[in-house]
Amino acid sequence: MHWCLWESHPSKHTGTVPFFPMMSWRQIFHTSCLVLLVQLLCLEAVPISLDKTKVNQPEDKASEPSPSVDTGLHYDRYLREVIDFLEKDQHFREKLHNTDMEDIKMGKLAKELDFVSHHVRTQLDELKRQEVSRLRTLIKAKQDIEGGNDMAVDHQALLKQFEYLNHMNPHTFEVVDLDRLIKSATNDLENYDKERHEEFKKYEMTKDHERREHLKTLDDGGRKKEEEHYEEMKKKHADHPKVNHPGSQNQFKEVWEEADGLDPEDFDPKTFFKLHDSNGDGFFDEQELEALFTKELEKIYDPTNEEDDMVEMEEERLRMREHVMSEVDTNKDRLVSLEEFLIATKKKEFLEPDSWETLEQNQAYTDEEMREFEEHLTQQEEDLNQKASDLQKQRDELERQQEQLNSQKVELQQAVEHMERLKTQKVEPPPEVHVEGNAIPEPRGEYHPLPPGHQDMSQNHPGMKQDNHFQNQIPHNTQDLSQPRLQDLPPGHQAEP
Repeated sequence: MHWCLWESHPSKHTGTVPFFPMMSWRQIFHTSCLVLLVQLLCLEAVPISLDKTKVNQPEDKASEPSPSVDTGLHYDRYLREVIDFLEKDQHFREKLHNTDMEDIKMGKLAKELDFVSHHVRTQLDELKRQEVSRLRTLIKAKQDIEGGNDMAVDHQALLKQFEYLNHMNPHTFEVVDLDRLIKSATNDLENYDKERHEEFKKYEMTKDHERREHLKTLDDGGRKKEEEHYEEMKKKHADHPKVNHPGSQNQFKEVWEEADGLDPEDFDPKTFFKLHDSNGDGFFDEQELEALFTKELEKIYDPTNEEDDMVEMEEERLRMREHVMSEVDTNKDRLVSLEEFLIATKKKEFLEPDSWETLEQNQAYTDEEMREFEEHLTQQEEDLNQKASDLQKQRDELERQQEQLNSQKVELQQAVEHMERLKTQKVEPPPEVHVEGNAIPEPRGEYHPLPPGHQDMSQNHPGMKQDNHFQNQIPHNTQDLSQPRLQDLPPGHQAEP
């Protein structure tokens, strides 16, 4: 969270700079419901030019209200738009002026929604439909990221986690919606400071843990040198001017003199309040209070110094603001009214305060908390190592399976190549012989001439076709079967020509 720093020497500016008051009813709404009270982003204080010889009350000048700021809530836009529409209704504004904190917490203000004009109610209905649609889109996007595209989504069940609206009726904005919105925002904003403290504590413990782990990696000489440097930085950081007690007369007088450029002998609490009520609503909100502590913080922290941590500066600012609120904010509405402020300036704590102990004098965590934090880190490291080991085993198994697949692929390829070779080695059938006219093709294979005195029968029968296969089966000494064999004729006979 980044906070704007109030100008350290606004008196150097010349000319009159107008105030930017917010609409009074809106600030009252901030006060009453604690929803818009805590504006989590700092509003920069407006420099004021005054005559040092005479204190004059600043004149209120009409100007546009300052824009709404982000509360840091995930439903901030919806919250601000609801308030923007409600402020347009005259009845609601009037009831707001007469409603106290407890009544708002009990839901009495929300019931006034029934008397809001039809036009405003219609706009609120549309706002709610848009917000429900936005939430459903977010749910669907989350489901897509998690890989559940094929799963049916029960939007009604998932919308239950968003407590600031009535998910059972996604179409119209009703009393229960305003009541839930106020209660949710109140609870969320009240827990914000607590969460900031916890985050800072973790930040400090992590920083110290990392420093100790770094020392373990050094040799004796490097470790000694690093420890000496660390102690030197701590000493330099602690060497600063005295810090005034936040909210004390001395602290406000210093602002009066150095920031406002006025004589401290002329300090007047009422005038001081009006000068630093930057929006002119009659209250000090949390940001206006924090702006008053900038001078004290500048005594301790300088962003150009190695020894000064700006994260610690914002934690110190938060501590100062909480301390003043606990002493001055008597009705616990997280605002300081002029009446509360004037009463506080008459107390002993304001006139004779105790010394203020800064962060370096108050460690953010205990030794027990540090021990538990490091045990938690150790457990996290062991869990991560176990996950890494499991992932390595899975990787090894996948690599083994991949090797098996590659081996099977090679064997399959070899089998295919072997089959191809067998196909190429097969004896091909003889080519088909084409015969033209009455020509008799020559027999294939070995040729055996006929014995003398015999002639080829095919010559006497030109149209006769010889079967190569049959011819190959005829013995070599086979004679012409159309002629009788000579040795079979009686003596004195010759074969007929």
